[in-house]
Amino acid sequence: MVSKATVVDHQQLLDVLDQVKTGAISPADAASQIGSLPYAEVAHAVGTTMIDHHRELRTGVPEIVYGASKTAEQIAAAMQELAKRAGAALATRVEPQKAAAVAALVPGTVVHELARIVTLGTPPARTPAAQIAVVCAGTSDLAVAEEAALVAEFLGAPVTRISDVGVAGLHRLLARLPDIQRAEVVIAVAGMEAALPSVLGGLIDKPLIAVPTSVGYGVSIDGLVALAAMLSACAPGITVVNIDNGVGAAIAAVKVARLAVRR
Repeated sequence: MVSKATVVDHQQLLDVLDQVKTGAISPADAASQIGSLPYAEVAHAVGTTMIDHHRELRTGVPEIVYGASKTAEQIAAAMQELAKRAGAALATRVEPQKAAAVAALVPGTVVHELARIVTLGTPPARTPAAQIAVVCAGTSDLAVAEEAALVAEFLGAPVTRISDVGVAGLHRLLARLPDIQRAEVVIAVAGMEAALPSVLGGLIDKPLIAVPTSVGYGVSIDGLVALAAMLSACAPGITVVNIDNGVGAAIAAVKVARLAVRR
C-alpha cells in the first residue's frame, strides 16, 4: 500500500498509478497524494521560504538549497523540510563555518568541505543514468569539479573523477583518455586559459559540458577569460555553463545521461 505521503518524484508517481491500476487505492486517494501540498512554507526569523516539493515530479530534479546568501538556520530548515518528504536534501555553497552550524542544528548531515556542500539523508532511487566523467584541469579547479560530481551522484548518476590533467602536461590527459571515453557524458572543468574542453572536444564523441572556473592570474578577470575561451573553442559542439557553476553542469549532464540509458 502506498503511504499517504505527498508524491514528490517520478518513481513515486508511477507507484501510485500502479496502485490505482491494481485497485489497491482509489482514484480519489491517488489524486490526493499527487496534488497534496505541492509546496511548503517554512517560517524563519525574517520571512518564509517556499519549498517546492513537486519540482522533481515536473523536471526530474529536486530543489537544491543554495546556501551562499542564507543563514545556517534557513539552510537547516529548508533541508529538513525537503528531507521530510523526499528522504534527502542537498545544499550548495555552504562555507565551512556555516556548514558546521548547519550540522549542529540538523543531526545526520554530512559536510563535504572541499565542494562546500552539505547533504542530509539517503537519496531515493531515481531514473537510471549513464556514466558521467568529471574531468578537471588542475587541483585548483577541484572545488568546482567536486561540486559537480557530488550533485550528479545525488541525482543518481555514476561518476568517474579525473583530476589534474590540464594541457600544460598533455600526456597526463592522454593517459586517462580511455577512462574518459568510457563515459557517456563528460564535464570538463578548467580555469586559466581553459584549453581543456577544446582539446577534449577534438578527442571524444560524447556530449561535453564545459565549466569555466575563477582560477587564474590577474588577466583571467575572475574566470571571464576562461568563459570567453570556452565559448570561442575551436572544437564545435561544446556546451558551456556559467563561471564556477558545477551544479548547472551536473544537472545538464544527468539529464543527458538519463537519455543515454533510455537509448
